[in-house]
Amino acid sequence: MQSSVQNFKSAFIIDDHPLFCDALSMTLSHVANIADIRTFANLGDSITALEDAARPDLIVLDLNLPDVDGLDGVVRLLNLVDAPVIVVSSMSDNRVISSTLRAGASGFVPKHSKREVFSAAIDTLRRGQKFTPDGFVEENAESDMNIPDALSRLSTLTNQQARILELICQGKLNKQIAFDLSIAETTVKAHVTAIMRKLGVQSRTQAVLLAKETSFANVLHEGAGPA
Repeated sequence: MQSSVQNFKSAFIIDDHPLFCDALSMTLSHVANIADIRTFANLGDSITALEDAARPDLIVLDLNLPDVDGLDGVVRLLNLVDAPVIVVSSMSDNRVISSTLRAGASGFVPKHSKREVFSAAIDTLRRGQKFTPDGFVEENAESDMNIPDALSRLSTLTNQQARILELICQGKLNKQIAFDLSIAETTVKAHVTAIMRKLGVQSRTQAVLLAKETSFANVLHEGAGPA
C-alpha cells in the first residue's frame, strides 16, 4: 500500500464489547504509540464520524457487529477511506480469513491473540504489507465457487440488477442506491432479493464476494442482460 514505513498516529476501533475496546486501545497505545484512538460500538457511528471528515490512519474492525452483515463492514469502510482496515475477530478459520483479505482488508488478527501478535501486525501494516496469523493457509477463491458457473449466473442479471450489484460492491445501502438510481427503496429491495436468488447466495456479503472474485466490474455491462 505504501512505499515507505507508515506512522500510525490515529485509529478507529469498531467493536461492540467495551472491555475489549479498552484492552485493544491500551494495546495499540503500548505497541504502536498511537495516542489518538476513538472507539465505536457499531459500524454506523464510525461511518458518521468518517463522513464528518474524521480520517484515522488505521481502522480495527470486528466482524460481528449489531448493524453489519459480515464483510459488508470491510467493503463500506474501504469505500470511504484509504486507511488500512485490519479485522480482529473470534472467527479465525482459513476460509473466513481468506474471504476477509479478498474483500480488501489489510490483515487479520484472531481476537484472543497475545500482545506480541498485535505488535507484529502493526509493524507489517506499517510496511504496507498484509498481515495474516501463524498457521494461516490461503484458500483459492475458486475453491469456494466454480468461476465459469459464477460468471454464467452473473450474466443472467438485468442491466438494472447489474448496476445495483455494482453499487452494493461499493458499500452503498438500499436507501443510497434508491437515491442514486431515482427509484423507490422497495424496488431496490426487490432487485436485491432477485440478485441473490439468481446468484445462488444467501446474503449481500456473499454476493459482493462472488462479484469481486469473478472480476465482476470488468464484465458488468458486457454480461448483463436486457433491463
